[in-house]
Amino acid sequence: MTTTTTPDVRVPVLIVGAGPAGLTASLALSRYGVAHLLIGKYPGTAHTPRAHLLNQRTGEILRDLGVEEQVAAEATPSPLLANHVFMSTFAGPEVSRLDAYGNGPDRIGDYLAASPSTMCNLAQHLLEPLLVEQVRQAGVGELRLGQEFLSLEQDEDGVTAVVADRQSGLEYTVRADYVIGADGARSRVMEQAGLTVEGLTGLAKVASVWFEADLSQYCADRPAILYMGAVPGNPPEDGRVFVSIRPWNEWVYLRFLDHGAEFDRDDHEEILAHIRESIGDPSVDIRIKNVSPWEVNAVVAPRYANGRVFCVGDAVHQMPPTNGLGLNSAVADSFNLSWKLKLVLDGAASPALLDTYQAERLPVGGQIVDRAVRSMMDFLGIPAALGFTAGQSATEQWELLRGLGDDTEEAAARRAALAEATDRINYQVNAHGVEIGYRYRGGARVDDGTPEPVNDRDPELYYQPTTWPGARLPHAWLEDGGRRRSTLDVVGRGRFVLLTGRGGDRWHDAAREAARLTGVPVTVRTIGSAEGLRDPYGAWERLREVDADGGVLVRPDGHVAWRARTAGSADELPKVLAELLHAPAGPAA
Repeated sequence: MTTTTTPDVRVPVLIVGAGPAGLTASLALSRYGVAHLLIGKYPGTAHTPRAHLLNQRTGEILRDLGVEEQVAAEATPSPLLANHVFMSTFAGPEVSRLDAYGNGPDRIGDYLAASPSTMCNLAQHLLEPLLVEQVRQAGVGELRLGQEFLSLEQDEDGVTAVVADRQSGLEYTVRADYVIGADGARSRVMEQAGLTVEGLTGLAKVASVWFEADLSQYCADRPAILYMGAVPGNPPEDGRVFVSIRPWNEWVYLRFLDHGAEFDRDDHEEILAHIRESIGDPSVDIRIKNVSPWEVNAVVAPRYANGRVFCVGDAVHQMPPTNGLGLNSAVADSFNLSWKLKLVLDGAASPALLDTYQAERLPVGGQIVDRAVRSMMDFLGIPAALGFTAGQSATEQWELLRGLGDDTEEAAARRAALAEATDRINYQVNAHGVEIGYRYRGGARVDDGTPEPVNDRDPELYYQPTTWPGARLPHAWLEDGGRRRSTLDVVGRGRFVLLTGRGGDRWHDAAREAARLTGVPVTVRTIGSAEGLRDPYGAWERLREVDADGGVLVRPDGHVAWRARTAGSADELPKVLAELLHAPAGPAA
């Protein structure tokens, strides 16, 4: 269709949804100077904790966008996430425990070496206001809350959306070059764009119960995000999951509900009884703040985009909360898309660059959904190892717990099974490779003729740094005029950056020619020469996988776009950049 009426609002980008995905897109576009309108259905930000764990890759993205320090100041730091606890009740016997989120002595070095950012815990209702404030301070995009997206129609030149102000009921139109659908599960943008998700829905029914209770006497000596109870007398699949929101007074209890059973979210006495049973100490005062029922799904969209509409976050992938990958992948989706929109809107890249968003992020979406489902199933190994089965009485299960330390073959076999089942939970709480080790094997990358590196350790548990095109740039600490800076601080900020070293002078001329050809600047940073960035620990030299005079071209989102072993390939840079941008092979206008 062709728009025949004048729209009420005209913007380059319309973002629908003011959760972490939409706010990340808004903040990134703001940093890149792209005007946009962000609308959210509700009058404010999230009013309940919801998602909470921020992994290292999200920390790096927030670092690039200039908000990491503010987030870290509000968040629960990594040392207070140090354990994952399986228990009978908070006050009762502990079942097992493992080091979590890179805090164990066998993993802490891996996490410190991999990133300048640390994992932390900041629930969504605390994170979103920080992002909103940064968006408003940037002053590039407009934020309108209490606005409901109704419909959209596309044509060759743009998208016309219909939006309603929920307070006044007034409907108005927004004309945009592109639309980002960040409106979560059951996304109306997805439906209007003709996109669907595929997979399993209704895997479990859950009620998130946000409550206050001082549990410090049961937690301070074993700090964790997750405390999982197996209260004797209940079915083996009766998980009692407690999420620390603010140590050790504010919590979310995940109450798993029977399929088909009635659940009254307003019956707080029944809910309190469950929580008291799981705490095991009737003297603890409990105050319920909110009860929110929801369903666990495991779905991925076979397509993330249609025409000028691109969907991100829960709109295109939904998974169990195990591994905490939902919010983190939503942030990464938006970060991947935003720099591409900037270059296309500037006319520096062909719209074909936007096709690489789906090519890159869809495989990641499939991977994380699969991992989260397997992690959820792994939990069943704990009660099975204890010997808990359906139909047992509370007395029988208490006896199994108390007998776990007996000097018998039966108890020894159960202890060995429990140790093995607990070790499997590393795939949830120490899945470092899943969190930051994903590589884009297609999309906005140019192959350098080398095979993809084979991981020498479990690729889900361990991150293996590489500069292979498509991988995230490895972190190494550098020195810049006496200041400590990560390689990830040297790149990004909406720029293409080429890293080279001694003897790499030819890259400067190549970068100027690439900019002349495409209109896109390439910043050249030298590491290891007297005039450039110092590599005081020799870390970059060990990680770069090219010669000193070689080049590593890094995209605005910190992923490697291309690399060349020596400066002898510098003349290829203009052609490579044009290929990445799908730009015409001629001088920029």
